[in-house]
Amino acid sequence: MTHTGDFRVGDVLSVSCPFTPTHVVRGLKGGHVSVRWPWWDIDTDSDLIHWNGCVALGVDGDESADAEMATEIFRTDPPPEELEAGDVCRVGVPPTVVHVTSVDRHDPPLETGWLPRPRLSVTVLRRGLSYREYPDDSQLNGSGYTVHPGDGTPFTFDLLMRPYAALRPGDEVADAAGRAWLFDGPWEWTPFDGDPAGPGPEWPLELLTRAGTPCSADDAAEVAASTATGSHQETVRAWMSLTGASPLPAAWIERTH
Repeated sequence: MTHTGDFRVGDVLSVSCPFTPTHVVRGLKGGHVSVRWPWWDIDTDSDLIHWNGCVALGVDGDESADAEMATEIFRTDPPPEELEAGDVCRVGVPPTVVHVTSVDRHDPPLETGWLPRPRLSVTVLRRGLSYREYPDDSQLNGSGYTVHPGDGTPFTFDLLMRPYAALRPGDEVADAAGRAWLFDGPWEWTPFDGDPAGPGPEWPLELLTRAGTPCSADDAAEVAASTATGSHQETVRAWMSLTGASPLPAAWIERTH
């Protein structure tokens, strides 16, 4: 399913970008290769950031690259180890499965040093990488690799899975066990009774309020239909199968086995 541009935390996507000719500015060094970026222009009106037109790409699997670059989704052709300054290469994104860890909208647009200035930032992690909440975790510091849909880079996004697509952050629901919950995202469920969340809400779910007001009959019917079969645990397992990752909080994983 081609993505419509409405990104949500938890979305599982296939992202790609056509490989485009460019020039190598600096060959492989310290786990990075630098290329002239073919899709942006220098923002000469930027007072805060003075961008030189180049982007340093992390090398996949290079242990010398820092944790942020380990999340790199762009690739070069030929591969970085074959490139030297002045070479012509192509840069792009082969079809890559990612999941969304954060979505930020910018009004006014974000000042980055390049044009067009981004109005949207979407942070993603490649399949097999999990968000780590604390900076001293060994696998990854931070929330992933940030892309800016609509910034001139010709991305294609295909939606593979949106857990709890019928719900919206801030919805209040009642589950089949009679517990009331606040939904703030597919892995962010808060029970109103103050007891431990346990294995999560029991399906089917009844939508109680949306945006702080009683829900419409159509919205309630959509939520009920979407949770008529299956379970929260099955949703977690399906998501993990697609992403090769662990959702947050990590405690959800212990409850699915």
